Amino acid sequence: MQALGLNEIRERYLRFFESKGHLRLPSFSLVPKDDPSILLINAGMTPMKRYFTGQDKPPCTRVTTCQKCIRTPDIDQVGLTSRHGTFFEMLGNFSFGDYFKEEIIPWAWEFLTEDLEIPAERLYISVYHEDDEAYKIWHETIGIPEERIARLGKEDNFWEHGTGPCGPCSEIHYDRGEAYGSGAFGADAGDRYVEIWNLVFSQFDRQEDGSYLPLKQKNIDTGGGLERFACVMQGVDNLFEVDTIRSILDHVCAIAGKTYKSNERDDVAIRVVTDHIRSTVMMIADGVTPSNTGRGYVLRRLLRRAARYGRLLGIDGLFLTQLAEDVIRMSGDAYPELREHHDYILTIIEKEEERFDRTIRQGMNLLERAIDSAKSANLSHLPSEDVFLLHDTYGFPYDLTREIASESGLELDELGFKKLMQAQKQRAHDALMAKGESAWSGLTLPAEVKKGSTTEFLGYCSEAEEAELEAILLFPEEGSELRFVEALSADEAEQAILIFDRSPFYAEGGGQVGDHGEIRSLDGDAKLFVENVTKPDGKLFLHRVRLLSGEISVGDRLHLEVDHERRMATARNHSSTHLLHKALRDILGEHVKQAGSYVGPDRLRFDFSHFSAIDRETLDAIEKHVNQAILDDAPVVTELMSMQEAKASGAMALFDEKYGDQVRVLTMGASKELCGGTHLKHTSQACYFRIISEQSVAAGVRRIEAVTGAAAMQLAHEDSTRIAALAQSLKTSEADLLERIEKLKEELKSRERELETIKREQEQEATSMLDSKVKQLANASVLVSSLSVDRADALRDACEHLRSKFAPAVIVLASEIKDKLAFCCMVSEPLIERGVFAGNIVKIAAQVAGGGGGGRKDMAQAGARDVSKLDESLAAASTEIERLLG
Repeated sequence: MQALGLNEIRERYLRFFESKGHLRLPSFSLVPKDDPSILLINAGMTPMKRYFTGQDKPPCTRVTTCQKCIRTPDIDQVGLTSRHGTFFEMLGNFSFGDYFKEEIIPWAWEFLTEDLEIPAERLYISVYHEDDEAYKIWHETIGIPEERIARLGKEDNFWEHGTGPCGPCSEIHYDRGEAYGSGAFGADAGDRYVEIWNLVFSQFDRQEDGSYLPLKQKNIDTGGGLERFACVMQGVDNLFEVDTIRSILDHVCAIAGKTYKSNERDDVAIRVVTDHIRSTVMMIADGVTPSNTGRGYVLRRLLRRAARYGRLLGIDGLFLTQLAEDVIRMSGDAYPELREHHDYILTIIEKEEERFDRTIRQGMNLLERAIDSAKSANLSHLPSEDVFLLHDTYGFPYDLTREIASESGLELDELGFKKLMQAQKQRAHDALMAKGESAWSGLTLPAEVKKGSTTEFLGYCSEAEEAELEAILLFPEEGSELRFVEALSADEAEQAILIFDRSPFYAEGGGQVGDHGEIRSLDGDAKLFVENVTKPDGKLFLHRVRLLSGEISVGDRLHLEVDHERRMATARNHSSTHLLHKALRDILGEHVKQAGSYVGPDRLRFDFSHFSAIDRETLDAIEKHVNQAILDDAPVVTELMSMQEAKASGAMALFDEKYGDQVRVLTMGASKELCGGTHLKHTSQACYFRIISEQSVAAGVRRIEAVTGAAAMQLAHEDSTRIAALAQSLKTSEADLLERIEKLKEELKSRERELETIKREQEQEATSMLDSKVKQLANASVLVSSLSVDRADALRDACEHLRSKFAPAVIVLASEIKDKLAFCCMVSEPLIERGVFAGNIVKIAAQVAGGGGGGRKDMAQAGARDVSKLDESLAAASTEIERLLG
């Protein structure tokens, strides 16, 4: 049996199944597609669920992959043992109604015993106890002796998950020898027999009543952990000893100056860092960025745990990017996206590690004090108030607080913490309600509104329509249920919610605000202003209106008309948002993805994933890119198609929007996105695009705000007016304005230098006048005096000058700077040996004036607020010096 490297085993496996007619597919992204049930891909077959269920047609009936996987339920165990890890690679071969047991069992045996040359006598098999077919193939066709085959129950050898496709499985185990246990196979034998490959025979369809029906299409789903294969082939005990992973581990040790397996506490930290950096690199390469929710939180937790355990190893400073380079080098051939996003991966890691370093420095002192306080009070847990303060004010992760507290023998009051978090959410909600921004969210519809009712949206093609009024709803005086009424007049209420069978009004959604407009009766007597439109369930449009005149009743035919100017202004901003998204991806890179948006008539706001601030030159390039797309006058083409067709066309799905079976794909020039909003007919209708701000809104998320159309032209006009006024004020032309400003800046700098020179001369003169005040005491020069300067560094310079000039000396100077007292004390080395310490002297002087401070033995500074105590402070310093010098 050869000692094969992990990368070679992966390639051999994939090549072997290619020789059996399988299509080799690259690893799917760790971010699941169309599967909200999981945050991250955690098994080899997970990305192919739709092939197994028949929802999608596979590219081939035989497929083989090596899938990247992340599992974090046991994250707290990682490092404590050498078995647990969060990242692993799963080898797999799959049949979608093609071959079955008769093929896969012999192929598995062939790969293990012939390609990898694992001795046949070291392999043991388990099968489901009712699966006579698999048992017969292993025993009679392959020739495995009965004593090396275990027939086990459902718990061990039957794969199922709720209802649907399921079936028995057969596991292949490797005998590591008696050194790992002496029990028989199938019994409690310790770590002797390790599973390396699981062959799942998907042949039944489990029903709701628990019965099993045969599947028409029988499938094969196999999975073998690549790291386990490598452990067997390399003769090592655990995944951390495998060649590629051990290389990273050794680098951790080199950075930390540690030796693996010499200290168990260090070993835990070394394993945590080694494992977590692998997961971190793989997740970032697949587009995950650190955040406080979802998979972004998983990434942030992994990255910050790695950084913290590095600190426990004594690593001072940033170090994770060095290890990330190892991961990219080791796995870049198998996963090209690692090399493709090399710089981006390192940047994200470095930024997050820097951010965490600041958080740790702020929070650790507080946490240590809280732990000491809890221990002094003989508490078994850390008070929830302390945990909440660390989390809410300093951004200190709850999980990290729990880990550190646990190391000190303390638990967390989780229930108390959750109550404080809930109270905080309620305060935020109440504040929002107070602003009126959510005054009608959370309200329920009355029974008179039929469940499943829908409003037909006509707004893509029309801005004015007649519609039948189906319901009038008033806001409740108490409770949350809206009140149904048959008619509305000024006597009833000024505000109400109206429901129609159809409407041209766009309902708030996808980041776009709802339309405003007018509703009137056909005879013109009744008029209502539409303040907003929402669709809480995605189907029924709720028109919030203000009655201006007349009366309306349920069943009336009314005229609905959208505010055209407002709709057009919103459409300019919405279409420009698509153009901006395309510009950002073209200029900043493909990692840019939408993270939120606001589209209204006044402006657009676009949040996107990016790791650093954007400089002015790049913002200008982005703005130019969008304006060029506007000038190109590209038609805005709308197509309806299935989600699958949309993806195949290259259309981008934005943010976390929910899409139906049929989706709208908007194409404008090079931009192609899924979108349900209202848009322009041609890009040129946007007229003009101006960026007004760029800022950070969260870790790894930037925000651009911009205006278009009339608002952009008004901004340009205001800029022009300001420039003209500035040029007039500086008595120059607009063309020469920059040159004039630069000239004035140089003149100002010259004047400042002159003033600085004068100030230095004055300070030196004031310092020289202190020479006469120096006293001799016990073979030392002593000076305690005030000095009129306006800078703390000038006070320090004067101290240094006088100490050098009159050495050995004790110099204490004080000055009133910005309505506060500043003290500085310096002591020559020979006097320090006599017990004269600058820190003690300056502290005593400052305390007299209600301040404090300290420092080194040779130099110390302090401050105080009570300037009236200057003379008393200096007197206290003199007394202390006299005492110290005897």
